[in-house]
Amino acid sequence: MIIGVPKEIKNNENRVALTPAGVREMIKRDHTVYVQSTAGNGSGFSDDEYIEAGAKILPTIEETYAIAEMIMKVKEPIESEYKLIKKDQLVFTYFHFASYEPLTHAMIESGSICLAYETVEKTDRSLPLLVPMSEVAGRMATQEGAKYLEKPMGGRGILLGGVPGVKPAKVLVLGGGVVGTNSAKMAAGLGAEVTIMDISLPRLRYLDDVMPANVHTMMSNEHNIREMIKTHDLIIGAVLIPGAKAPHLITREMLKEMRPGTVLVDVAVDQGGCIETCKPTTHENPTFVIDDVMHYCVANMPGAVPYTSTLALTNATLPYAIELANKGWKKACSENNELKLGLNVVHGKVCYKGVSDAFGLDYHDVDGLLN
Repeated sequence: MIIGVPKEIKNNENRVALTPAGVREMIKRDHTVYVQSTAGNGSGFSDDEYIEAGAKILPTIEETYAIAEMIMKVKEPIESEYKLIKKDQLVFTYFHFASYEPLTHAMIESGSICLAYETVEKTDRSLPLLVPMSEVAGRMATQEGAKYLEKPMGGRGILLGGVPGVKPAKVLVLGGGVVGTNSAKMAAGLGAEVTIMDISLPRLRYLDDVMPANVHTMMSNEHNIREMIKTHDLIIGAVLIPGAKAPHLITREMLKEMRPGTVLVDVAVDQGGCIETCKPTTHENPTFVIDDVMHYCVANMPGAVPYTSTLALTNATLPYAIELANKGWKKACSENNELKLGLNVVHGKVCYKGVSDAFGLDYHDVDGLLN
């Protein structure tokens, strides 16, 4: 198969979909890999390293899309890329369709095969291609939240861990999944007083067992959220419904209950956000203030630590990419249910329920598209 790796062009997105080591594995299996020039620079991988691994370098994004049977990306295509995607081309990347209708319609019109990292799912309901970036984003959420709690950054002027004789900051984490767990770990490690909220009692029992003593658990419901936001300094939104829009757990009117300088970090923003007032921001302009509450809503947080993120992502995606390349997307998805669940749009037809529900589009059973 011919694989194309374009340079990411989303604002301050420095990750790349395939490392030189990943290229080498593809070449060993007799596939051809084209990498756009400088695609790996932001992650610390030079064109020479890709050439040494066996890749061919192309100067432009247009040439990379034009030649490839499978495009491997990190972030969803942006508007300038829509026209480059060809009929019958397999695009393997994070899509987050349910959060952005224009992208969904563009991919329907392209006639391509859209296989989304974020909906590849194992039998235990875990999301293997979302986990590594969720781990990074969760840890970064605390790191960024701690920074924006500083007074010069617009926060309350609180040190997350406090000091002897001064109480630490209070951190509220909405969601006890991978993002929430990693956020809580980081906040706890810095000495904050942390509360994780989730709607699953078994999950809360598990977290209560494994987390350090400065992490507490609480059932997530509107009453409890309203009470907690009054006293917490950093609130991290870590809610995920795979392939669907996140629910709004914090509404606009609830901001008035928070203290001035409270910091909100909504990691769910690329799925619509779990905080009503959040809208996607960039690393260039990461924050905005509403009702004296600081909002940090960068949709590609792991892009700020591209070396770590690229290695973590390739570790997870490469086995699936190899299977797709070896067998072709149709055979691979027919034989591997995890990959089949990753199919969101096939030849103009939406085959992922969360996406069809988000925009009222016709839903097509994926099995009918694999025959």
